[in-house]
Amino acid sequence: MMKVEEAQKRVLEAVVPLPLVRLPLEECLGLFLAEEVVSPVDIPPFDNSAMDGYAVRAADIAGAEASSPVRLEVLEDLPAGKVPVSEVGQGQAVRIMTGAPVPRGADTVVPVEDTEREGKGTSILRAWKRGSNIRRAGEDIRKGSTVLQPGIRLGPAEIGVLAGLGMARVPVRRRPRAVVISTGDELIPPQEELRPGKIRDTNSFTVAAMLREAGAEVRRLGIIPDDADALRNALLEEKEDVDLFVTSGGVSVGDYDLVKQVLDDVGRMDFWKVNMRPGKPQAFGSVRGKPLFGLPGNPVSVMVSFEQFVRPALRRMMGAAALFRPVIEAVAEEPMGRSAGRTEFIRVRLRREGGDFLARPTGPQGSGILSSMVLGHGLAVLGEEVGRVQPGERVAVQLLRAEPEAWVR
Repeated sequence: MMKVEEAQKRVLEAVVPLPLVRLPLEECLGLFLAEEVVSPVDIPPFDNSAMDGYAVRAADIAGAEASSPVRLEVLEDLPAGKVPVSEVGQGQAVRIMTGAPVPRGADTVVPVEDTEREGKGTSILRAWKRGSNIRRAGEDIRKGSTVLQPGIRLGPAEIGVLAGLGMARVPVRRRPRAVVISTGDELIPPQEELRPGKIRDTNSFTVAAMLREAGAEVRRLGIIPDDADALRNALLEEKEDVDLFVTSGGVSVGDYDLVKQVLDDVGRMDFWKVNMRPGKPQAFGSVRGKPLFGLPGNPVSVMVSFEQFVRPALRRMMGAAALFRPVIEAVAEEPMGRSAGRTEFIRVRLRREGGDFLARPTGPQGSGILSSMVLGHGLAVLGEEVGRVQPGERVAVQLLRAEPEAWVR
């Protein structure tokens, strides 16, 4: 059987980044930047007030106190979006709103709460140092500086920065287009009533959700029976715009496990067994030059295999700089794992104690216990040489869950 690391290497060598496109900024959330972004402007573009108050000269208010205020003449009111017409001289001030340009002559902004307005003037009740409460031009981003590197995922902060730089269209790799198939005569759709010998199809919904979460567009074909011709036709009838196929089930060694057989007929097989638990039986190859991931039939095996092979491949297609989930070190709270000789992925819950993460299994680790993935924060990765881990030993944990709801159950 192939090692996990070798299988990952073979997968990533077989996929290439998708074409670069320039999409409207509002369509880029979750995509990956394809080109370096250099700022064409300073941000902010001019010195502006950090708060509502009065633009003054610091030398004029050096001795100001509540018991001995300094009175200044107010030249004008300056809202955000307007340009000042006055220059602040000795004994003068401009009433200024947050974001408005600092007028010439002024070098400090006094917050409104440290002032008292009196007719055409204002009294300053507190001294402020020169430069206080002013946001300087370029203090966020300097013109000509590199702001974002290729391969970064565009989240809300990145989208905001790009908007500030005036980038209405952004160079990204387009979303991969995936086709999802579940195989098996035993499967029925979720809406059907259970009958003897039948189970509801969870895998196609799980896989479609994982693909979408990773950034792909998904076409879910649903259930294909254990019939080689039906599976062959489903694969060959798909349009040329497909970027990858993901099947579940039909990759073991039984008489009705047909994915390997069909892939040998209509495509190319790369490998079909990986030395891992769960997820040993799985296929990887191609149909019409497009990668096909034949995931196992058990639902936990599907999710674990997706994380190790499909998700990294998707991120490579989309031009991501980082392909794999973050990994942390944790201390085992309970025994976990079986014996050396196979890479094992244990669903674990995590908690913090002092400076350490502590990990414990979610419970029974059967490959059909899908609820264990609901309970888990990550996968403890026990390499082929590790075997059983005892309490107090350190393990590597691949993080899966970031949302706060997962950490309060």
